[in-house]
Amino acid sequence: MANFDLTLASQSPRRREILSQIGVRYRVQSADIEERHTAQESPEQYVVRLAGSKAQVVAERLPEVPVLGADTIGVCQGQILEKPLSPEHAKAMLLAMSNTTHQVISGVALVHEGRLETAVSITDVRFRQLTEAEIDEYWHTAEPQDKSGGYAIQGLGAVFVQSISGSYSNVVGLPIESLVPLLHSFAVPIWHPAP
Repeated sequence: MANFDLTLASQSPRRREILSQIGVRYRVQSADIEERHTAQESPEQYVVRLAGSKAQVVAERLPEVPVLGADTIGVCQGQILEKPLSPEHAKAMLLAMSNTTHQVISGVALVHEGRLETAVSITDVRFRQLTEAEIDEYWHTAEPQDKSGGYAIQGLGAVFVQSISGSYSNVVGLPIESLVPLLHSFAVPIWHPAP
């Protein structure tokens, strides 16, 4: 009998930590799909489409248990904030978020036996006033280089955050409040102790 009840279609260590935190037994399988926003899509539609695509690609290869796909972006002043392409890109995103509120939006999808269920979570995050010098210093910690929006609320980037309204785990990358009802719907158990 397999020692997992779910396949996570993501290499994200943050998503793995959240699944472990709530006691889900899972395995990891990467989903290589093109992540490109189309002009017709709202941010919510975009993350749901990507989450569903990731889950479906992996479910076709590994159909034994439900597959979880997720995608997280930031949105500031109507602009989608993804992973920074360069130090300059990261600085531009962080300066745009300085002393204002942005949204973190995650799409979550579960797929099994041809069934697809999705959910969306939106959290408002307000940053204090940032300086260019501290943004430069933060870049050199290497933390922002693979994070949507160019920061990690669960890491060193926490010092930028003045307040949040909504799900903290959503900002980390996997909204527990949206995920758990999907897990229940697919009979994926939670609260298993780590082996």
